[in-house]
Amino acid sequence: MKRLSRLVGSTLFALTFHSLASSLAPALAQQDYPNRPITWVVPFSPGGVTDNAARFTAKSLGERLGQPVVVENKPGAGGIVGSEYVANSKPDGYTFLYASSGPMSTIPATRKSMSYDPIKSFTPLYGMAASPLVMVIAADKPYKTFAEFVEHAKKNPGKLNFASIGTAAAQHLTGELFAMGTKTDVVHIPYKATPPALADIMSGTIDFMWEFSVVLKPMIDAGKLRPLAISGAKRLPSLPDVPTTAELGYPQIVFNPWSTVVMPKGVPKDVADKFIAAFAEVMKEPATIKYYDDNGSTILPPMPGEKLTEFLVSESAKMKAIIEKAKIPVE
Repeated sequence: MKRLSRLVGSTLFALTFHSLASSLAPALAQQDYPNRPITWVVPFSPGGVTDNAARFTAKSLGERLGQPVVVENKPGAGGIVGSEYVANSKPDGYTFLYASSGPMSTIPATRKSMSYDPIKSFTPLYGMAASPLVMVIAADKPYKTFAEFVEHAKKNPGKLNFASIGTAAAQHLTGELFAMGTKTDVVHIPYKATPPALADIMSGTIDFMWEFSVVLKPMIDAGKLRPLAISGAKRLPSLPDVPTTAELGYPQIVFNPWSTVVMPKGVPKDVADKFIAAFAEVMKEPATIKYYDDNGSTILPPMPGEKLTEFLVSESAKMKAIIEKAKIPVE
């Protein structure tokens, strides 16, 4: 009987210890976070604007977290493939997404259904930067100012065209806002990539285009393209002489594609908080601010956690309204 009692006691102790150890393991793992490399999923191809920004930022972030932050590209479907991958990843704090306005607000506004919900499928972390677009024309065109070009467009309804890299892309939406804001009739010509579109602007086949300054600046500096306006509320340090649409009297044409970072839904709060604290410090570093300034972007105001959720909800509503006004089809 005593032997049986000891056996039962030992079994109960073992079960209790195992249960206690199991419950403590996640907590201990969270306290030790991070204890291995973290993957930053960029849902676009290597070498692009987003990829370069992530790789620059990842270095400082890794130093602050004490573990390498490895950028992994998962392009496809305008950012849907990579976003879906993160939404379905384990919520342990070791996978996060470069969540930009395209897959997080624009594309969802053009689809009847999505494989992920931009708000419900993710744990909000922090805002990164916003990047207005620059309106350019060929350098040999006679229009020296935005006002002169608008006047020309009004006198020639339906005869001027603008390029983009696809329907509902940032370049397209800014062009639509231009038409609505200036009350002009211009024709959208979608391209598969920016280089051929810019080549056609310089040759005179295309009249104008809105594009990110980091892409345009070499051609602007070389005198091949003339910038007329920036779709932001503030001038860009990299193009200080180019006025904004807001200061030109067209606040309706203010358009700033943005980028943020999110993790899968369900990440433990203390893990998310530790990541957010490190990321916030990185975005305050002078070197980070200079990098984004040099590349035509502006650091977003601090938006940790729920503040970021509020921003995402607001931007999604704004994007939906633009797409409805532009009468862009919903697939």
